[in-house]
Amino acid sequence: MDFTLSEEQTALQDMVRRFAQSELADAARTCEADNAPVGPEIVQRYAELGLLGINLPSEYGGGGQSHLDAVIALEELARISPAVAFPVFESCFGPILAIAHFAPEGLRHRLVPKVCTGDAIVAVSMSEPDAGSALTDLKTRAQKTGDGYVLNGMKRWCSGAGHAESYLVYCRMSDTPGAKGIGALVVEKGAEGFSFGAREELMGFHGIPSADMYFDNVHVPAENLVVEAGGFPQLMEAFDLERCGNTTMSLAIAQSAFDHVLTYVQERRQFGKPLVDFQAVQLNIAEMKMKLDASRLLLYRAVVNAQSGLPSVGDSSIAKCFANEMVREVTGKAMQLMGGYGYSAAHPVEQKMRDGWGWGIAGGAIDIQKTNIAAALVGRRFSQRG
Repeated sequence: MDFTLSEEQTALQDMVRRFAQSELADAARTCEADNAPVGPEIVQRYAELGLLGINLPSEYGGGGQSHLDAVIALEELARISPAVAFPVFESCFGPILAIAHFAPEGLRHRLVPKVCTGDAIVAVSMSEPDAGSALTDLKTRAQKTGDGYVLNGMKRWCSGAGHAESYLVYCRMSDTPGAKGIGALVVEKGAEGFSFGAREELMGFHGIPSADMYFDNVHVPAENLVVEAGGFPQLMEAFDLERCGNTTMSLAIAQSAFDHVLTYVQERRQFGKPLVDFQAVQLNIAEMKMKLDASRLLLYRAVVNAQSGLPSVGDSSIAKCFANEMVREVTGKAMQLMGGYGYSAAHPVEQKMRDGWGWGIAGGAIDIQKTNIAAALVGRRFSQRG
């Protein structure tokens, strides 16, 4: 078992790291200050470098590389900030995976190449006011018509709302209760009856827009069907890879906070010596490093075991759950070690703590991942309704 990256993967990592450090710092500061997504010029740079859809099939315009390659690239970008990394996150780990794997050929060829060239963003629309962790309680409904579907309902917590060009909307497509009645459609921005609520103001995630979405008799053409009723397991199979993207974001935030505090404790002096000379500081630094390395290995296991397919729910849930808890611990320790400087907006750690906390909520809360892990171990799902 070899834990080293290949020469090609090391070269990819070095290339993305140099690019991120030299070209993205100003964009990251703008995203944070203005709470606005990166501009199209940055997205086009990603396309030029082959970072958009790096792990999508080449026949649809993707890079045809592995999920591990995508993880390596995303981590380097997200070390700068999640906001600047988000277009790559969406193109490699977002709903475009469900479309690339499960949608009819026509829809794949129409949407996936646009994502890979930076000409379109596809966002996911899953949660509702009464259907977050209990996703199978969703009420948004698509009624079959002669030439497509009529969609009615409301969605909440959609990252990319108002910014993306297309949305993968999970909806109820039959009267069958629970997961068996759920499928998904692609809805285009600008469709009549499709509107957005006010922009959410979140503790972190600045530069990643989020808002409610409303569907009022929205006509969706038949060719925009991704999966019919009963396709919910396929949708969640693709979502297992999104968990790996979430894991990567958590890992990158924690790693960048660690890098910052490791420099700080060697330069900052108290009682006549550097902070790192105090044993209590050494213990904290060691604990942070152990958690980071463990998180990275769990993530790599999930994506390598998937090979060219999709990761298992067990592997992806373990990786996400561990990283979500780890980033909260590591950024918290980093802030504590820096004292008042860590709490100051003049240093990056307070932002990293705010951003890091959110990934344990997004994409399935930490405790939901733990029920997924237990279910994978015993081979059956657990009902939370009894």
